[in-house]
Amino acid sequence: MHSGSVGRLVLAQKKVAKKSNEITAVPELLKILELSGAIVTLDAMGCQTKIVNQIVNQQADYLITLKKNQGGLYKRVDDLFKVALSENKNDFFPSNYIVYESGHGRTEQRCYHVLNDIQELVDSPKKWSNLNSVVHLESIRQLKNGKIKHENRYFITSLSQDAQQLAEYIRGHWGIENQLTLGIRCRF
Repeated sequence: MHSGSVGRLVLAQKKVAKKSNEITAVPELLKILELSGAIVTLDAMGCQTKIVNQIVNQQADYLITLKKNQGGLYKRVDDLFKVALSENKNDFFPSNYIVYESGHGRTEQRCYHVLNDIQELVDSPKKWSNLNSVVHLESIRQLKNGKIKHENRYFITSLSQDAQQLAEYIRGHWGIENQLTLGIRCRF
């Protein structure tokens, strides 16, 4: 394998108990995996300080979807990007990346904006281990019927890579999102 390649391999899985969810299953799965040097990607359900701390303690990096289930952090990140985007300060972003795609009866433009070295701006240093960057993804889709759908998404990460690389990790996670909850990318 070369750097950045990903194999489709299930390393572990766990059936979630009836009155439970993946918040309890993810830490158990992480414990049995050797994560050193890996990048763990999770959807918003995995955006928990305990899970982030565990990933970091296992010598790995993380890239996790941030939604309103983390109200305080979500609001601070949303406010940070609103200021930067409303003032059209593209120089505010150390890295931007734009992708245009057509398929499935729609065209889509995805704009990725990354802010690095932001831990003190969005949260206390002790709460989110190694939080280094936040990613804003603005998706604009034009459907067959001409309707436009606009969506904003946020991600938190311990990585400080450029927007194109983070976009590839995000898209890679979406590629397996319906099959697995936890994505782990190994760096070779």
